[in-house]
Amino acid sequence: MDKQHILNEIRRTATANGGDPLGTQKFLTETGIKQSDWHGRYWVRWGDALREAGLTPNCMAEAYDEGVLIAKLISLTRELGRFPVGGDLRMKGRNDPEFPSHTSFNRLGPKDQRVLSVAEYCRSHEGFQDVLELCPIVDDRTPHSNKKETGTEEIGFVYLIKSGRYYKIGRSNSSGRREYELTIQLPERANKVDEIRTDDPVGIEGYWHKRFESKRKNGEWFDLTSIDVKAFRRRKFM
Repeated sequence: MDKQHILNEIRRTATANGGDPLGTQKFLTETGIKQSDWHGRYWVRWGDALREAGLTPNCMAEAYDEGVLIAKLISLTRELGRFPVGGDLRMKGRNDPEFPSHTSFNRLGPKDQRVLSVAEYCRSHEGFQDVLELCPIVDDRTPHSNKKETGTEEIGFVYLIKSGRYYKIGRSNSSGRREYELTIQLPERANKVDEIRTDDPVGIEGYWHKRFESKRKNGEWFDLTSIDVKAFRRRKFM
């Protein structure tokens, strides 16, 4: 990738954006120029590329401090009334120019680690009990004994089971319960292949149904390949 081409694209997209330079994720979306095309080759930081293009980096173009990211998660949690999932971060980033790109939150780790970071912050600072109660349970280190009392949604499961040659993708609020219910209903024994823990079982079930739509046979039953099964099993929390 030619350096001058990247500089020209930085200026072009900034002009189209009212004079404000784009962050790295939006720049990739607009131009197809990946971070690997410039990072470590021409510039160390995106801000350096913007300065060489004659532009002033804005706060969205620079890396976000972890404390800022946690504060953004807390704010969005209050706005939604639940802890945000990946789709929430994407939508908020598209609609709010002051909100970081969803990829910025990768700095905090996967979803369960973000929950832990937010919960730890809320427990160590006053005035965040409401947010703490909205944090889903991710493991034994973050007990929320009052979850059922407050009516906050608990972690659910999206499961993959096999009966005969076909696979079923469904959801349940209790690990193993739905598998047992199906086992007593089907002519062939249903065996659980794997399950994904999630605080959005409806949305995650819908994601996998859509992903395997071309392989749907009847209702929630699919004719999956070993590669499809491996893709599902790689996900432990969504």
